[in-house]
Formats: sequence, C-alpha cells, structure tokens
Amino acid sequence: MSSHRPFGLPARAAAAVLLLAAAGCSAPDARATVPVPGPPEAEAAVCRALAKELPGTVAGLPRTGTEPESELTAAWGDAAIVLRCGVPRPEKMNDPQAQGIDANGVNWLYEPRAGDGPRFTTTYRKAYVEVTLDARYAHDVGPLVDLAEPVRKAVPPSV
Repeated sequence: MSSHRPFGLPARAAAAVLLLAAAGCSAPDARATVPVPGPPEAEAAVCRALAKELPGTVAGLPRTGTEPESELTAAWGDAAIVLRCGVPRPEKMNDPQAQGIDANGVNWLYEPRAGDGPRFTTTYRKAYVEVTLDARYAHDVGPLVDLAEPVRKAVPPSV
C-alpha cells in the first residue's frame, strides 16, 4: 500500500519529525537580525494574525526578539529557529522534484542549505511562511510540529 504525500519525503526523513530538538540557551534580551518581508496588505494581515498565535517556546527554546522588530518575523533561541511570514513564493516550488514534508497537517517545502540547517516554506497557504533552522536542526524538523497549529489557525489554505 502506498500513499501520496505532496512534496513527500522518504519515510525515514518523515520519521525525523519525532526526534527531540536539542535545547539551547539564549539571553532574554537577545535579538536576531531578520530581514522583514514586504508582502501585499492582504498577506500582511494574515501574517499579523499569525504573530498573535505564535508560541512562546518552540522545540524547548524561548522566543526572542528580532531586529528590526516586526509582526512579520519571530525567532526562538539564539536565532536557532527563525520565522518570516509573507515571503515571496520560492522558485524551488516550480521544481516537480522538490521535496517537502507534512507536519501536523501543514505542508512545507524542504530546502537544504549548505553549512546550515534547512529552510522550510509553507505550501498551499494564503501567505508563505518561511522557517529557517540552524545547523543543530540539520536532521530534525521537530520545530515545525510546534509551529503547525498556529499556521493552520491563522494562515488559511489557498486550495
């Protein structure tokens, strides 16, 4: 029996969701420098709704500030996990061989980054939400599990 998964990953990669993230420490006033996207107003409104739903911790890491401050960006830990809402549609989504993962009902495009952790971008949503993970999460997509519910709640599907 086989199942069709949009942007499906092999079962062993999907099982990585179950890995626990390594907890890190960061100063309470630490700020990650994060470029702020410039989406159209309708997408920005969706992103502002998402900002209200984001958790205080992801993968055990506390939420930290971003520089510049914006409702379109968020970070956890010492920028180990960075979220940007309202990013442009990634070019990689045009690749029929692109890989992805489903984390608790939210589909994400998977893009490895040389020398760093992966980048994930939501698919089939009214606004694109990008999550970058540092090298500690090179083989762990667990942080997406913590972000799935807020995304599902605030960012409507586009299909």
